[in-house]
Amino acid sequence: MAGIALLMALLAAPVAAQDSLPPAPYAYQQLDDPKLEAQAQALMQTLRCLKCQSQSIADSDAPMAGDMRHQVRSRLMAGDRPEEIRDWLIDRYGDYVSYEPRVTSATWPLFALPLVLFVVALLVVARRLRKRA
Repeated sequence: MAGIALLMALLAAPVAAQDSLPPAPYAYQQLDDPKLEAQAQALMQTLRCLKCQSQSIADSDAPMAGDMRHQVRSRLMAGDRPEEIRDWLIDRYGDYVSYEPRVTSATWPLFALPLVLFVVALLVVARRLRKRA
């Protein structure tokens, strides 16, 4: 009998582990100031939801995206600039969170590679044209 009770408790554990907290206040509520809300929406469109595939935090229904929307709106109300908020989120979650990546020592090859390939293609075309002439 004790084994059945233990088994039932183990089967019920995932239900008890579900997030039962209410969403953050500004997760689904817009700011009263239209200018600040416009800044928040513009910033949220450029931030990636870490739980969803290719969705911004403005479009995602994931609880984590709601928490991130709350952070954006709360920090804007506290007087932070959108760039400061973006930098804080990147420091916290990494470059992946931003749809507008920064050029850093880790990402510069991604920005340089198209230019390098273009120069190589120009050299190949010039060489072929020179051989024909």
